Amino acid sequence: MASTSTDPRPAPQEEGVANTSWGLIKDRSRQLRDGYLDRTPRFQFILLSICFPMWGMAASMNDILIAQFKAVFTLSDFASAFVQSAFYGGYFLLAIPASRVIRRTSYKTGLLIGLSVYVLGCVLFFPASQVATYAVFLGSLFSIAIGLSFLETSANTYSSMIGERSTATLRLNVSQTFTAVGFLGGAVMGKFLVFTDGDALHARIAAAPTEAARMAITSEALGRTLGPYKLILVMLLVLIVLIAITQYPHSKPLREDATEAKASIGETLSHLLRNRLFCAGILTQFLYVGMQTALWSFTIRLAMDMDPSVNERTAANYLIAAFIAFFIGKFVANILMTRMNADLVLVGYASLGLLAILYVAFVPSFTAVYAAIVASALLGPCWATIFARNLDVIEDKRFTETGGAIIVMSIIGGAVVPAIQGLVSDLLGSMQLSFLVNLLCFGAVLVFFGHLYRRGVAQDDAAPAEVR
Repeated sequence: MASTSTDPRPAPQEEGVANTSWGLIKDRSRQLRDGYLDRTPRFQFILLSICFPMWGMAASMNDILIAQFKAVFTLSDFASAFVQSAFYGGYFLLAIPASRVIRRTSYKTGLLIGLSVYVLGCVLFFPASQVATYAVFLGSLFSIAIGLSFLETSANTYSSMIGERSTATLRLNVSQTFTAVGFLGGAVMGKFLVFTDGDALHARIAAAPTEAARMAITSEALGRTLGPYKLILVMLLVLIVLIAITQYPHSKPLREDATEAKASIGETLSHLLRNRLFCAGILTQFLYVGMQTALWSFTIRLAMDMDPSVNERTAANYLIAAFIAFFIGKFVANILMTRMNADLVLVGYASLGLLAILYVAFVPSFTAVYAAIVASALLGPCWATIFARNLDVIEDKRFTETGGAIIVMSIIGGAVVPAIQGLVSDLLGSMQLSFLVNLLCFGAVLVFFGHLYRRGVAQDDAAPAEVR
């Protein structure tokens, strides 16, 4: 007679595997075979989501630095956009290595590495302010971006995996709502700690009676850039301690014997490159991030161009308004996604975004600035939804970490599109018309989600026939 198994352990796909990693703050969720969990551990998810505003602050500080460096170093719009090129270039170069570290270790390790290198990048701003050259500041930003590459590669993918599969897209959208808080926080810090009242910085530098007076103004302006990074440093150190003592789930797919399943880098890249929909999502994310970065990089410049009497500190109010609008747009999208198809929500947002950008480009009045703020609201759900939907089309979850890293690499769009928009502005002599670059990017988002929605409808229609 055949023997009967007496192994009392539950099958990992049915009941999951308990978390046995170290941590003072415990995780009670159970790991399922596909990498998702049987529930979302609330404290771990909230703490993970608090990492999201940290790169939001860094990104919005870039928009502040562009305005400050343009005046201090007498830069063209094209050259000032190199701030974004240095920043997002770091993401591009380190995303794949970060994913391999995460694959060999854990998402938690990726978070801790990212936060620690971020700390180092912020510290480098202090000697950069003393050397006072544009290239050294760009080097400091590149260092911050290396840390953020680890942080975003870990956190974005982890947020989608740290819970039930059915709520992955909503979960990442909720986490990304915290990013909007970071964008707003960075802009507020920039306004009050970097910018000053009175005449615009470039006007004060031009009016300086002597070279010594000019140097004093520029030195003071560069010194003021340190204020926000001191506050960011404190927040980063607190986060590092809390994450280090918290027990986090692995959230990686399991084999039959409940050990983690892994795939080589060659197998992973070959699989992903054959997935045409995944590749289309990468291009869409590239253009979206470029559009978001360009729109915010030049909001202050747009306000100052439309009203020459406005200085940097006053113009920063419109950037702050853009980040508030972004938060509202994301919050509304989260609600809509609980009631209707996420792809359809993005189709609606992208369609309205096209109209807003057309207004920015062609209406010759200060109301164009308000239209740019409206466009910011319509960016709200794009990054998280593109990211989650792109991960979702990777059916074999062994490729998730590297797939997430490749999506993060598409952030390089933030280095390319702003530079293109700055070049268009210089060539045409019109900041307004340069926003037509964003029009093409919003169009790509509309096409991508229109295709996903039609594909989903076709699959739903075909399902009853398949059942029969």
